[in-house]
Amino acid sequence: MTDLWYGLITGVLFGFFLQKGRVLRYDKQIAALRLQDMTIVKFMLSHIAVAMVGVYFLYDMGLVKLSLKPTILGGVVIGGLIFGLGWGLLGYCPGTSLGAVGEGRLDALWGMAGMLVGAGLYAEAYPAMQKTVLTWGNYGRITIPQVLGVNHWLVIVPFVLLTVLLFRWLEKKGL
Repeated sequence: MTDLWYGLITGVLFGFFLQKGRVLRYDKQIAALRLQDMTIVKFMLSHIAVAMVGVYFLYDMGLVKLSLKPTILGGVVIGGLIFGLGWGLLGYCPGTSLGAVGEGRLDALWGMAGMLVGAGLYAEAYPAMQKTVLTWGNYGRITIPQVLGVNHWLVIVPFVLLTVLLFRWLEKKGL
């Protein structure tokens, strides 16, 4: 039950940050897809960088263990295409559609309906996909540091530095 409370609390906090970062707005979503406004890209990259540092710091301290999912390219490519198509057509990704509904934007209900229909279709197709799509390019439970054969901090530190440099460059460009 404690895990459910942690999930609820972190979900509410993430929704709060989405709203405060103004990334729930349709115009920001479309501008990001058209590479005209990098607010959402900066928001996502900053969260990824902070999470990388935090998770691996806690991992090194022995306070958490990693629960890696297998890297299966077939599922990732097809899922990414479906995700991108839905985001492009609707103007919201799954997380932002939930937040947009919370702000009173009822057009985002289409995103929630799409998520439910998609989950149902996936559940129905899963047995067949286990023998096909979900076997294409199965690399197992891997991480980039494992593939490179280096300590995880040799990937995290350059990623964080490149993220900061990218943010500075985007700010100079007015994006």
